[in-house]
Amino acid sequence: MNATPVTRRRIAVALRVLAPLAFATLMVFGPLSENTAREKLFAATLAVIALSGLLFASARIGFSLLLAAIAFGTIELAGRVKFAYLMTPLLAPDLEYFINADTAEVISHYPALLAGCVAIVLLVPLLLAGAWLQERPARLAGRTRLERGAMRVFGSVAATALLAACLQPLGPFHAVFNKPMWITVNDRSFLTNFFTSFNDTEIHEPVAPADLDVGIAWKLERPLQAPPTSPDVVVVLEESTFDPRILKACGVPECRRAMFKPDRRTRAHGLLSVHTFGGGTWTSEFSLLTGLAHNLFGNAGLYAPYNLAPLVRHTLPRVFQAAGYRAIALYPMTGDFLNARNAYDYYGFDAFYDGTDYGLGWDSRDADLFEVFERVYADEKRAHPDTPLFVFMLTLHQHGPHMVPLAELPPPYDRPLFPGRFRPKKLDEWLNLNLGNYLERLQQSDAMLARLEAMLLDRDQPTVLAHFGDHQPSFDGAINRLEKIVPKALERTSNWVTYYMLKSNFRVRRKLDYPTLDIAFLGSLVLDVAGVPKDAFYQANTLLRERCGGRYLDCEDAKMVASYHDHIFRQLDDLRE
Repeated sequence: MNATPVTRRRIAVALRVLAPLAFATLMVFGPLSENTAREKLFAATLAVIALSGLLFASARIGFSLLLAAIAFGTIELAGRVKFAYLMTPLLAPDLEYFINADTAEVISHYPALLAGCVAIVLLVPLLLAGAWLQERPARLAGRTRLERGAMRVFGSVAATALLAACLQPLGPFHAVFNKPMWITVNDRSFLTNFFTSFNDTEIHEPVAPADLDVGIAWKLERPLQAPPTSPDVVVVLEESTFDPRILKACGVPECRRAMFKPDRRTRAHGLLSVHTFGGGTWTSEFSLLTGLAHNLFGNAGLYAPYNLAPLVRHTLPRVFQAAGYRAIALYPMTGDFLNARNAYDYYGFDAFYDGTDYGLGWDSRDADLFEVFERVYADEKRAHPDTPLFVFMLTLHQHGPHMVPLAELPPPYDRPLFPGRFRPKKLDEWLNLNLGNYLERLQQSDAMLARLEAMLLDRDQPTVLAHFGDHQPSFDGAINRLEKIVPKALERTSNWVTYYMLKSNFRVRRKLDYPTLDIAFLGSLVLDVAGVPKDAFYQANTLLRERCGGRYLDCEDAKMVASYHDHIFRQLDDLRE
């Protein structure tokens, strides 16, 4: 049904008011909110040039203002949301790797995110279509149709060329490109970080400094202390798990769990430094299985299952295989999620068990995973009775959101555990909800690990059991409001601290504890306890761990780290071309 002239005039008036207001709002909360003056100018210039190109191409002022505001506003909003949930901004590779059905399935568990995405998908096209149809193209008086067409084409091409020039790393805004990754993921310049990240998808290895010390030896000269029989080794990645006792507010009994306490079987335990926060489990998988930190390679490292896994030569599963082990992975979701099945094949696993084949999925609890593990482990032992096993499996239930209403949780989690405590920094309703959910799920993890420990360690067969947290949950960013008690060296990176626990049912002579252990060293520590011979890479990994006291990228001896990187990347060629 066609709109009446009066309706069209009203829509045109509304559009003339709404469109400039939308673009002005974008400029205030987008480009002008960037971190530095250069970044403000860069983002504002991009928005204005894009608007100019749309004006020439469409000849519709209101439509162009709306489209520019929506396009840049969507990037800004997506960056803010991703930062709130995962503590990393929206980057260009997200468009390739994360816009898929798996991500949609994850978003479906976050009502606010789901509602926002649905609203954008449904309403934005309608709004733009209405603006286009109800606005007449602008005309230049005194110009022929040919002249107007030529001006529009020339203006569109010029705007496109100017936009391309501004997006070049060596162009007029070269100063905003190639920021260190640590700054990129923390400075909240969401538009700048997104547009400059198109040039940050290339994998970069650490560059050797001019004063590189080439005299440092990286061969481990030490006899193994192995048990007479090769032990089975089971490593459990505990999703979104950390020891809540590092929270100053968490002094209630529910914060103390046996899974964090050492006993007579403990060979190493303590705080674990990881390289991701709030999400990015796949980067912790990468660090454990390769002994590398994903952020060594720039922003490209965030997509390790796609672009790094195929290139890494030395991995933990391959070391176990060389020692006669069978390496298997038990994954709690579909193997199609984030290229997991292919990545684990690249890492060197002999078998990959897709959780969906065993009824596992988003709602599976740790107890469900334990039951599947029992089945898989028994099947593997029947099929390979004389072959020791290396098993890596991941839990899922502790993953966010932590928003089940407290009334639906079992006692004592069915009420706020921190009501009005710790004034003036008492925990509000939101933190009580999230922390209550976290602690209730932690109880389940503790129970599952107790069952797993009894199954594996209460027997004569030599066995090593390790479990660790891949990253802290974000509680939608609210966890940052909680004061944490960590060693002084970790105060700046307290969001990147979880835990690790390493046990065996046989004695280990050497002391292996570290005040803080980097996750890149956890694999070599497991090899130490299991008594598995190490290849050249893991010999060097062990030596750096010992020389830096368990710290890696923050090691006090920067020259030692530089020599290590030169050895593994240039001498051992750990990353294939």
